[in-house]
Amino acid sequence: MTIPSQVTFVTFDVYGTLIDWEAGAVDAFVKEAAKDGVTLDPAQIVPLFHSVQEQIQAGSYELYAEVLRRTAVQIAKELGWSLEPSRAGFLPDSIQRWLPFKETGPVLQKIAKKYSVGLISNIDDKLLGQTRRHIPLDFDLVVTAQQVRSYKPDPAHFTECERRIGGKKGWVHIASSHYYDVEPCVKKKIPVIWVNRHGQVLEPNQKKPDAEVRTLKEAAKLIGVG
Repeated sequence: MTIPSQVTFVTFDVYGTLIDWEAGAVDAFVKEAAKDGVTLDPAQIVPLFHSVQEQIQAGSYELYAEVLRRTAVQIAKELGWSLEPSRAGFLPDSIQRWLPFKETGPVLQKIAKKYSVGLISNIDDKLLGQTRRHIPLDFDLVVTAQQVRSYKPDPAHFTECERRIGGKKGWVHIASSHYYDVEPCVKKKIPVIWVNRHGQVLEPNQKKPDAEVRTLKEAAKLIGVG
C-alpha cells in the first residue's frame, strides 16, 4: 500500500499520537505513590504500562476505566508499592489532565480544513469526552473500544470505521503505536502513517507502515497539509 494521492478522510489514534499519555500517566503514578511515601522510578512505569495493559486487553472486554484500574494495581505490585485496589481509580481519574502535544492543536486544525477527520481509540466514551476538552475540534467520526467492545490490535475498530466511511478509498490513518495501529492497518490494507516519536526500531518480522515520521507535523505534510 501507498499513501493515496487523493486523500479524503484522515483518522487518528489519540493517546500517544495526539495526547502525551506517557507524561500524564507517569505523573499520576508518581503523585499517588508519594502519598504513601513511596518514590517510583518514572523510567519503569511506561514499559510496565505497555506490557500489563496488553495482557489485560487480551482478555474479555471491559471498559477502559476498569482496564486502567487493573493496570494501576498490577504496576504498583511490580514496583513494590502496596496500592489498595480501592485507590486504583487515580489512574482513570488522571486522564482529564493528560495534555495534547504542542503540535496537536495547530496541525489538527489545518488537516480538518482540508479533509474529514476521525478518532479511533482504545478507550471508553466518557474518558474520551474528558480528553476532547483539550482538542476543540468537531470530528466527523469517532470509534472507541466501548462502541465495538474490543481493543486494538483486534481489527474491529477499523472494520467499523470502514463501514461508517463507506469504504477505504481516500482513507489514511495516522498513529504512534506500531502494535495497536500499524499492524492491524497493514493487515487490512489501510494506508497508515506511523508517528514514531521515540525512534523505535522494528524487528525484521514486523510489518512496515506505508510511511514513517517523527512528528504529527511531518505526517500532515505527507498528506498535502503544510
